[in-house]
Amino acid sequence: MPTAPRRTRSDALHNRERLLEIAARAFAEQGPEATPAAIAKQAGVGVGTLYRHFPTREALLVAAHTRQITLVCEKADGLVARHTGAEATRAWLDHFLDHAMANSNMCAALNAALASDADPYAHTHTLLNDAVTTLIDAGARDGSLRADITPGDALLLVGSAAAWAQHSTREQAHRLVELLMDALTKNATAA
Repeated sequence: MPTAPRRTRSDALHNRERLLEIAARAFAEQGPEATPAAIAKQAGVGVGTLYRHFPTREALLVAAHTRQITLVCEKADGLVARHTGAEATRAWLDHFLDHAMANSNMCAALNAALASDADPYAHTHTLLNDAVTTLIDAGARDGSLRADITPGDALLLVGSAAAWAQHSTREQAHRLVELLMDALTKNATAA
């Protein structure tokens, strides 16, 4: 008789989420210097529990980064439901660049993980592409964004903006959002 797949206990799910929350904060604050042992201690679990969920430091780092990007990307649907495509895109870009600026140390840790031949950004590319597609499609439908912008073009702009925002002030990042919006709305039918 086949056995049913084992369900994850609620305390194990809670531990996993707590570890990801603490890890995201630790990597954002300390970058590559954040250690699994310190993260486990702050989360109130043993190192063995951490390694049961995340077998390597890189796995923990990638999972924490993916969780953070997921939270950022999930905002796109809600913004599109309440605003025009252009307004939603502006709000999302502000939020995304705030995230990029606050997590520059995490990106440094991710870039250090690149040496392991893994692409730590592979997990988040699809999430970002989906969020940007949602925004660009909404703007094209309501005429508030250019219809000739592809999600790939917009994602390239967003990624470049995030890379620069990590080394900028909030005021510079806000000006960058305005420049991006000028590019995305130029010749839009509703502009």
